Amino acid sequence: MNPPLTGIKIADFSRVLAGPYATMLLADLGAEVIKVERPGSGDDTRGWGPPFDSNGDSTYFLSVNRNKQGLSLDLSKESDQQKALELINSSDVVVENFGPGGMEKYNLGYSKLISNNPNLIYCSISGFGTSDKATKLPGYDLLVQGMSGLMSITGGDETDPTKVGVALVDVITGLHAVIGILAALRARDEQGVGQKVELNLLSSTLSALVNQASAYISGGVIPKALGNVHPSIAPYQVYDASDKKFIVAVGNDAQFIKFAGIVSPDLLGDKRFATNQLRVENITALNERLSSIFSTKSAEYWVDKLQHIQIPTGVINNVKEAFDLATSLGLSPVVEIEGVKSVANPIKFSKTPVQYKSAPPKLSD
Repeated sequence: MNPPLTGIKIADFSRVLAGPYATMLLADLGAEVIKVERPGSGDDTRGWGPPFDSNGDSTYFLSVNRNKQGLSLDLSKESDQQKALELINSSDVVVENFGPGGMEKYNLGYSKLISNNPNLIYCSISGFGTSDKATKLPGYDLLVQGMSGLMSITGGDETDPTKVGVALVDVITGLHAVIGILAALRARDEQGVGQKVELNLLSSTLSALVNQASAYISGGVIPKALGNVHPSIAPYQVYDASDKKFIVAVGNDAQFIKFAGIVSPDLLGDKRFATNQLRVENITALNERLSSIFSTKSAEYWVDKLQHIQIPTGVINNVKEAFDLATSLGLSPVVEIEGVKSVANPIKFSKTPVQYKSAPPKLSD
C-alpha cells in the first residue's frame, strides 16, 4: 500500500537542520518534497565537513535530505520568485526558516501565499519567535542550548555547562514541526482551511526540558547539572566497574529490592535506602556503598548479573557499537539509497510503510 502522506506536496525552503529534518521525515511518509536551494552554494550544510562520503558530499547534509527533489532558485530575482510562487501555489505545505520577515523580502509572505492558496499549510521555524526583540537573536542550535537552560543541566557540575553531542534543539524542533504540519493537514481535511504553523527553537527546547522545567515552574527548584546522576531517581546513573563504566537504572522500589539482593543484601536493612525518595536524599551515602562494591568486578559481570534478574543495566556504547547493537536486535538501522547510506526511519507501519525512493539531491545550476 502507499505511504500515508502519498499525494501531499511540500515546498521546502528550509536550510540547515530543523526544517530539513522535518521535511525528510514527511518525505519518508510519502510526501513529495521539493527542496529549494540558492544556486552555486545551496544549503549551508553542503559545506559542513569533514566528514564527507566517498563522493565528496557532506555527511551532515546527507543525514537530513533523502527522498527530496532539488530545485535551484535565486530568490533575489523576480523571475525565480515567480517560479517559487508557482511551486507554492501547487503545494499543500510550505516550510521555511528564513526568520521573521524573510519570506516577505522575496514577495512570498504568508498573507500573499494564503490568499492565492487558501488551503496552504505554512510552517515557519524561527530561533526565538517573532517579537521585535526575538528577531535580533540568531537562531543557532548551540546558542539555544545555552540560552534555554539545557546546557546548565548538562555536564559534570555547575562550573562545566556542556552542550549535548548532537544538535538536539534542531532535532526536537523538527519533530515538533512534523507534529504541527500533520495536525494542520488533519484540520484542513476536517474544516477545509489552511493555516500558519509557527515554531521556534527556544519554546521547543523548553518543552523538551519536561521534568526539569516542571521542577522550576511547579516546584520553584532551579535544576543544576548533576553529571550522570538523576535528580529524582536512585540508583539511576553511571558507575565504575573494575574495568570500565556501565549504567544502572533502578526505576522503583520493587526493582531496588531485587537489585540489592544481588549486589549487597545488607542494603535492604538500611533505612536510608528504603524508598526512592530516601535514596535520592541519601545519594552520597548510597553511591559510596555501591561504588566500592562495583569496583570489585568487571562491567560485564555486573551487567550479566543484573540483566538476569531484569534490572535495567547496560554498557556505554560508541556510535559504531550502537549500530552494531541495533543490527544484532534485528532493527535494520541502516538503509542504502542509490549508493548512499542513511539511518532508517524509526517508524514502522503494518500496512503503509515508509519509503526510501531517492538519495539527497545534487545541487543543480
